[in-house]
Amino acid sequence: MFLFYAITFTLILFLVFPFLMVFLSLFCRERLKVRRPLQEYDFGNIITAYRNAEIAKPLVQSLLKQTHKNHLIYLIADNCDIENWDIYDDRLMVLRPEEPLNLKVKSIIHGMDHYRRPHDFTVIYDADNLAHPEFLKTVNEYANSGYTSIQGQRTAKNLDTTFAAMDSLGEFYKNYIERYVPYLLGSSSVISGSGMAVETALYRGYLTSPEIETGKHLGKKMLQEDKILQNYLVYQKEKIVYAKNALIYDEKVTTGDAVETQRGRWLYSYFQNLPNTLGLLFRGFFLLNWNQLLFGLMTIIPPMFILLGISLLWMGVSALVSWKMGLAMFLAIGVFGLNIFLSLYLSRVPKQIWMAIGALPQFAARQFTALFKMRNPHQNFKHSEHTVQVSIDEILKAK
Repeated sequence: MFLFYAITFTLILFLVFPFLMVFLSLFCRERLKVRRPLQEYDFGNIITAYRNAEIAKPLVQSLLKQTHKNHLIYLIADNCDIENWDIYDDRLMVLRPEEPLNLKVKSIIHGMDHYRRPHDFTVIYDADNLAHPEFLKTVNEYANSGYTSIQGQRTAKNLDTTFAAMDSLGEFYKNYIERYVPYLLGSSSVISGSGMAVETALYRGYLTSPEIETGKHLGKKMLQEDKILQNYLVYQKEKIVYAKNALIYDEKVTTGDAVETQRGRWLYSYFQNLPNTLGLLFRGFFLLNWNQLLFGLMTIIPPMFILLGISLLWMGVSALVSWKMGLAMFLAIGVFGLNIFLSLYLSRVPKQIWMAIGALPQFAARQFTALFKMRNPHQNFKHSEHTVQVSIDEILKAK
């Protein structure tokens, strides 16, 4: 019976905990203590492109339009054909490695090795991203508040298919639950994988860490670099802040196959990262470090569809053992579901997402199928193909 109660209690905790955090965060406000006059920090913008440099052109143009002028752009065109590249600017360096790197972190290292000057901060972008004209200006304000690790808000640049809307729903949920709420409560935000700025000296320390050195030889079995980075920063007792007004637009998946490939990578990385998450959790508990404790709790919670799927099955089991436990599971699942809608409401999501919510079961089914793609990462974790080319001016006009 002990095992039964332990599993039930753990599932109820995972289901109710996000709502409790959202409720507490409603009584918190962001308070930036910005130095005046503002220091104009120097940013090194690294764009990692793989096999397709053309998709990065709108991003490059959006960075060239930044209101914050103290920055340079480094486009790493890994295994790309750049013969037809036609954007030229003194602030842009297009770097094509002689030999294919085939790994994002290697592209980042290549870019930093070719810095034209020592930048204060390093900012990482995926090739399909777009930067709001005031992205760097907003990040600069957080840097002037003394923060060394700043995550911008990623949001969709395309909501034209049901799968794109569902992908964006997940992003909005994670932005609020795993980034904005922990930040308001004095802990660290989960890193998105792009649109984050880290003090360059700190970032170089991460790139020389044992996890990166080992991972470079694992290929697609490497733990995702964003998870290695966030673990490194939180272990260093750095606070990863969430700059919700520093907007980065990225392309959402548009097909079921793309969902399976993307979620397969994410699920593989979640399970791979569990020992690190548990380490942070115990470290935060025993060393009384709130940043590490809350970050560990938020990142150990299973992905939404896994948690709901297991909880529904366990609710049936619990009802057979004890109607009280079955009722407790039912209520906890209800709280979790309501919290999803509450977080979307507080995030003020676009109407396209509300209209597509009926497709959630179909989206969840694709994620379930993605579980089986974890068995062979080298075969199944294919590079995501990006096709949506839209300028930042078109995005802002549509908004």
